[in-house]
Amino acid sequence: MRIGFRASNAPAAQAAYAALTERYGDAPLAKADVIVALGGDGFMLQTLHETQSLGLPVYGMNCGTIGFLMNSYAEEGLVARLAVAEEEVINPLAMHAVTASGREYRALAINEVSLLRAGPQAAKLRILVDGRERMPELVCDGALLCTPAGSTAYNYSAHGPILPIGSQVLALTAMAAFRPRRWRGALLPMGAVVRFEVLEAAKRPVMADADSRSFRDVLSVEIRSEPAVRHRILFDPGHGLEERLTHEQFM
Repeated sequence: MRIGFRASNAPAAQAAYAALTERYGDAPLAKADVIVALGGDGFMLQTLHETQSLGLPVYGMNCGTIGFLMNSYAEEGLVARLAVAEEEVINPLAMHAVTASGREYRALAINEVSLLRAGPQAAKLRILVDGRERMPELVCDGALLCTPAGSTAYNYSAHGPILPIGSQVLALTAMAAFRPRRWRGALLPMGAVVRFEVLEAAKRPVMADADSRSFRDVLSVEIRSEPAVRHRILFDPGHGLEERLTHEQFM
C-alpha cells in the first residue's frame, strides 16, 4: 500500500510525520493509494480540499486539538488499520457570493457556509429557498447552512441540530437571532438552493465564510449541495461518522 502523508505545522504533527514516514515511506500523492493527514479537523478539511482532484481516500490521525473527522494516533499497525478502514463519502456545499464591488467568488465547503456580521451592528438578511422568499428579514449576528458532516461543528455551537449522515437534509441555523427573536432555524432537503441577500449592506456589512475561506462585503450568497464532488474519508471500524454523530447526541 502506497501511503502519501501530509502534516500540519503543529509540532506534534511534524513529529508524527517524521516517525511515520521513516517507518512506512512517503509516496508522492500522484502515485499514492491513500492519503494520511496528520493534524486536527481544520487540517483535515484543508487536505480534503487540496487533494479533491485526486479522488483518493483520506485517513486522518489526530495530532491537533480537535479530531471529530480524525482517527486516534498510533505509530504501530498503520497498514493494517488502513486495510480494514470504513469509507464515508460526503458531498460539499457550493457557494456563489457577489460582493459590493461586483466581484464574484465561488468556493466549496465541506462543513458549512456562514454569513457573519462584519461591523458593530447586527446583520439583516433576506432568505430565499428555491427562489421563494421564506424570510423577508432576519436580524442576527449571522446565519449558516451546514452539511450533515459539518453539523457538529459551528452549527452545533450555534445550537443547531446534529444531522445523521444519511439524512439527506441541510441545517439552516441563525446565530444570536434578534428578529424573529426565537427563530431556531430550519431543516431543508439536500437539493434545496438557499439564497441570502444582505439588507442595508453599507450600514450593516456582512462577510461570507466557506470552511474558513472568507469573503468580505457580500451582497448575496447562494448555496447548494454539490453531488458531483465526492470526498472519501476513512475511519477505523465502529468509529465512522454515523457512530460519532449518534454518540455526540448522548454525551
